[in-house]
Amino acid sequence: MDVDFQVIVDALPDLWKGAQLTIKITLLGLIGGVILGALVGVIRAYAPSWSDNEFRSKHPVGGILLPLVSWIAKAYVLLIRGTPMVVQVMFIYFAFPLIFQVRVDGMTAAIATLMINSGAYIAEIVRGSLLSVSKGLYEAGLAMGLPFYKIITKIIGPIAFRRMIPALGNQCIISLKDTSIFIVIGVAELTRQGQEIMATNYRAIEIWGAVAFFYLVMTGIIALGLKLIEKKMRIL
Repeated sequence: MDVDFQVIVDALPDLWKGAQLTIKITLLGLIGGVILGALVGVIRAYAPSWSDNEFRSKHPVGGILLPLVSWIAKAYVLLIRGTPMVVQVMFIYFAFPLIFQVRVDGMTAAIATLMINSGAYIAEIVRGSLLSVSKGLYEAGLAMGLPFYKIITKIIGPIAFRRMIPALGNQCIISLKDTSIFIVIGVAELTRQGQEIMATNYRAIEIWGAVAFFYLVMTGIIALGLKLIEKKMRIL
């Protein structure tokens, strides 16, 4: 097997451009996904259901709206987790413009898909972490007369966040690798750049080896960063 390292050196500028785009898509998608996932996770954890007759009797308006919002959150998580990401991006890129008569470019479709997809998984991470915190802390907050948002942000949230760090780190790594799926809509991320370079020089071993190395470095940096955060915020 003849490995030509000069091929890798020549490909580095284009691969670096692809890696930069991969990082950009991942960052923007995860920022939106964390916001969406946190909101849906809180709703899934604390919003009353249709069967909560006591809450509905005390809050006539909220007794209708909040269970409806909770049902929408559940449906969103079920839909996204139950369909492949490649189908989601194809729908946003090809079907969405036909339905709503708007143009969606590849970059926008990629970021939106990653945000929606990661948001569903992060929502379950948030929900599980919140529910793992002792219910007594929530009741103590109510007894102190604190509003709901303060109970979440000041009492339950910090404890739950420590517990969700490993799972969030895993989701970040998965989302970064999932950007390779966007090759199907022509986004020039790292995998797409590798494919185009390989199509011109037919040096599969060198090019795909370099692509794998780029992904390994990026995921390694994420893992190391989150390990430091986990160590810094560990529960003593």
